[in-house]
Amino acid sequence: MVQGDAPGPAVAEPGQERLTTRVAQATQPQAPPRWAAWAEMSLAACFGAAHSLPVVVTWAWPLQLLSVAWLAWRVSLATPLRAAALGWAFGSAWFACATWWLFISMHRYGGLPAWMAILGVAALCCGMALMPAIAMAVFARLRSRRAAAHGLQFAALWTLAELARGLLFTGFPWAASGYAHVDSPLAALAPWIGVYGIGGVAAALAAAPAMTDGAFAARRRPLAAALAVLAALALAPLPQFTQATGTLSVALLQGNVAQDEKFSLQHLPQALQWTGEQLLGARADLVLGAETVIPLLPHQLDPQYWQALLEHFRQPGRAALVGLPLGDEPTGYTNSAAGIAAYSADLPDGFYRYDKHHLVPFGEVIPPLFNWFIRLMQIPLGDFNRGPLVAPSFSVKGERVAPNICYEDLFGEELAARFTHPALAPTILANLSNIGWFGQTIAVDQHLNISRMRTLELQRPMLRATNTGATAVIDHHGRVIHALAPHIQGVLQGSVQGRNGVTPFAWWAGAAGLWPMLGLALLLVLRPRYFGTK
Repeated sequence: MVQGDAPGPAVAEPGQERLTTRVAQATQPQAPPRWAAWAEMSLAACFGAAHSLPVVVTWAWPLQLLSVAWLAWRVSLATPLRAAALGWAFGSAWFACATWWLFISMHRYGGLPAWMAILGVAALCCGMALMPAIAMAVFARLRSRRAAAHGLQFAALWTLAELARGLLFTGFPWAASGYAHVDSPLAALAPWIGVYGIGGVAAALAAAPAMTDGAFAARRRPLAAALAVLAALALAPLPQFTQATGTLSVALLQGNVAQDEKFSLQHLPQALQWTGEQLLGARADLVLGAETVIPLLPHQLDPQYWQALLEHFRQPGRAALVGLPLGDEPTGYTNSAAGIAAYSADLPDGFYRYDKHHLVPFGEVIPPLFNWFIRLMQIPLGDFNRGPLVAPSFSVKGERVAPNICYEDLFGEELAARFTHPALAPTILANLSNIGWFGQTIAVDQHLNISRMRTLELQRPMLRATNTGATAVIDHHGRVIHALAPHIQGVLQGSVQGRNGVTPFAWWAGAAGLWPMLGLALLLVLRPRYFGTK
């Protein structure tokens, strides 16, 4: 019997080997020519700028999805370094177009030379853009071969970049992508997953059809699925996690005091007189004054002025919540709100007190090593003490009114911390702000939309008393039901209905902050490596 030779390893023909090599090279991301690279970077910046528009003009929310879809498509074809460059260009333009008004506070009111203010804003925006840049580079390095995991990885890394911007260095989540959807079908997800979750879902919907391999025909299924999700959310009734309580009549003061006159001894008496007259003359269950509507400490005021306010609002059926600084030199100062009502005479200070917890770097707290920068700016009250995270509410006719000051309403997870005890949870939110630092800019509309997102997440109405706008009453579904035109002096009369109950977002974010969202995003990033889908 003749034994045949054992089969040996297959040997590829020379031509086949060259063909295999060329195919392998063609499937790897290739660096474009230099001129094409710069053109693509410029296009990324244009899409980044477009991405910021729906945060102001909320009906343009499809533009947010389109911009992210373009970025997802390009980084899915790029090397990690190229993906980082695209993410940085996209992010720099996004943040610059959304926060350029910081220049006004630094230059016009802070006294910095124009070149230094421009440099400061540019450094901030380019620094924040490092987060999407890192996310895109990691995506290009880890992306899965499976289209479904591909899109989820992109969305998870996008969410991680947004969370990093909202948490690091006290956080600056202004113009987070989820705010583009305050009027889109995705707004229905707010009471479940909050603004960061909405941003992540939007990124997944945009990325899935953008990164499918093959021709347009291969993209139809994920595109149809994304449109079906949006249609289902648009047609579904808004979930109701809260119930109506009582109704308050309110009067919201908008002084429209120019920021360079607010602390001026020449203009201060006139502004204080107008504020006092409106407070004493308003006929409402609750009267609200903006952040530092009284820009002096109580002991710096004419004793008759402050005493008249105390006596007026300590009468039954009257209440006021006004912004002013509190404290003294030995113990430090706070950016605060004082609530005056009949019962407040028995409180330690003679009035309810809320001290701002989340302070603005460079405006209210000086970061280490930056005292020189603050000295260059001529902004008073530059360093404050921090109030508690969870503060008691101000009681008005059985409603629990929870103040927040200025940009504290950007941090939905911090407001949610007040809902850990449902029996003590706020029934009404009240934002006291002064956007006068930023002139007649898009910052007014942006901040209004931020407050609207908080009402969607927590299903609580929001009262907004501001110096220059937007002064408004927002219901628990994010709808503006009463509003005063910005940049005028006036008083907004309206009513607000309180709400009881806790949304899923308030429950998990109040208990654990943003850690559940962070953990889920990390799991979606790492899962393809650990479960064999790569």
